[in-house]
Amino acid sequence: MQAEEPGRQAVVYEDTGAYQDGNALAGPLSEVFGVDVTRAAVRCTECGLAGPLPALRVYSRAPGAVARCPGCENVVLRLVIGNGTAWLDLRGTVGLRIPLA
Repeated sequence: MQAEEPGRQAVVYEDTGAYQDGNALAGPLSEVFGVDVTRAAVRCTECGLAGPLPALRVYSRAPGAVARCPGCENVVLRLVIGNGTAWLDLRGTVGLRIPLA
């Protein structure tokens, strides 16, 4: 467990089961990359688990989508699309491998 930074409170994550699989990202990420991303592979920075993007747990009850690792619940990516702009945060993944053919 990491120590809290001064002035910041720890956020406790509660899994209510209210998630979709990574296929929920297919449309929005295809808008960004212009290819089908359902065959993409990701690797979690926290636990090292690697697997297909559809295996991620996607929470989309916020203005954007948050995808978590199915192994350790680490946030792997965040995506917000609006007003003709996409914001993609991939800090939680070692890489996103997308087959082009």
